[in-house]
Amino acid sequence: MAIGFINGQWIPVEQAVLPIDERGHNFGDGVYEVIRVYQGVPFKMREHLERLLKSAEAILLKLPYTIEELEALIAEGLAKTELQEAAVYMQITRGIATRVHLFPDVPASTTMTIRPAADIPSNVREAGINVTLVEDERWKNCYIKSLNLLPNVIAKQKAKDQGFYEAVFVRDGIVLEGSSCNIFLVKDGVLITPPANRFILHGITRATLLDIASSLQIPVEEKEFGPDLLLSADEAFLTSTSMEVMPIIAVDNQPIGTGKPGEISLKLHAHYRDSYKRVGV
Repeated sequence: MAIGFINGQWIPVEQAVLPIDERGHNFGDGVYEVIRVYQGVPFKMREHLERLLKSAEAILLKLPYTIEELEALIAEGLAKTELQEAAVYMQITRGIATRVHLFPDVPASTTMTIRPAADIPSNVREAGINVTLVEDERWKNCYIKSLNLLPNVIAKQKAKDQGFYEAVFVRDGIVLEGSSCNIFLVKDGVLITPPANRFILHGITRATLLDIASSLQIPVEEKEFGPDLLLSADEAFLTSTSMEVMPIIAVDNQPIGTGKPGEISLKLHAHYRDSYKRVGV
């Protein structure tokens, strides 16, 4: 079963609880994380919660729980749901107060849901996806996992409406990331991904794939690249907590490499799956 949490209370996910003056609702004034649970064990939970803390610090928000307390809270919720394959969504906002721009002197507000994981159908990954390049209209602090996702939402919806699986942002001629994922390409055996600067989310799956590539002795470069290098790549793929590794076979209907999921992409995904299958063993 799914379960919800708000400020110390476990509730049914369908229960209406949002206060009218919640700053997340009024301003998008908060941060969030999504953690995948495999075989009853949250994968890379500490890394996700450390990123949550960094995001909160970046917007001058003090978390109402320590990382250890958040870990215990997630464990408690998982025990209540008895879910083995789940997605944990956690959101921290600046609290509940009358709508004014200045920070209120109130406690931060914490909500969380734990639901059955919605895995991507295997046939989608096996076939690979077609993505579209779009101009990046987001703010300049994309490393913060902020609730302000309207440009991401619009870009993803427009991509879907045009028949693409995902939108990939380009800023000043530089490919950055997808609307909800990081991007990699392979060129002449070298794995290339944009550097972890302020313009991309520092993905936990991204970092995990870089570690796996290093262990497999696959050469890695974190560097800026433009659409031309992406279009001439031998392989390309997207990564995220929910997506894991998703091969790209075309960009704006132009085939990448052979037009099929690439060997290195599939190898990295297989090793990624092995890494979470070993959790808790």
